[in-house]
Amino acid sequence: MKNVTVITHPLIQHSLTRLRDRRTRPQEFRRLLGEIAALMVYEATRSFAVKKVPVQTPLMRTHGAQLERPVLLVPVLRAGLGMLEAILQLVPHAQVGFIGLKREEATLRARFYHQSLPKNLGRFEIILIDPMLATGGSSVAALDLLVEQGAKNIRLVNLVAAPEGIRAVQKKHPRVPLFTAALDRQLNSQGFILPGLGDAGDRLFGI
Repeated sequence: MKNVTVITHPLIQHSLTRLRDRRTRPQEFRRLLGEIAALMVYEATRSFAVKKVPVQTPLMRTHGAQLERPVLLVPVLRAGLGMLEAILQLVPHAQVGFIGLKREEATLRARFYHQSLPKNLGRFEIILIDPMLATGGSSVAALDLLVEQGAKNIRLVNLVAAPEGIRAVQKKHPRVPLFTAALDRQLNSQGFILPGLGDAGDRLFGI
């Protein structure tokens, strides 16, 4: 699929298998999710624009590279929080915004309950973090909001994606690069990913 990167790194796939296991408890689930997020962010940030800048080493003056735009991390609450801290460890200078979305069980539609975003989104490199791309409702709603507020450079990072969710995102936001650790088979009648790993938020927080 165009603009979709499935990251098949062995360490990511090893940890993802542990996440899928229904016997994995919340404490280990949180640790594994963080490990995967840290590995995924390397690929997701590979194409960040940089500019040449001068730097004075202890021995001489030379040139190096610096990110052209500041970075904004936007986790979709609540499951996105499980990936945030690990990504911040690698991009400590990033700013953080939040989008809260809840899926209505009857309609499977996403409903906003919180948003906290900086102004002038067009100046940022934005990483939208939404671990489960199922119907695509939450990711599309979050992308709609970011674009409405002026965002131009957005990357979507998902842990597990279903074909239905990818199609929904690409129909509405075809130019947004999408990074995932797994492209799963399909959705079930309740809108859960198969084989998936269950509800990431519930497993993350033990609810």
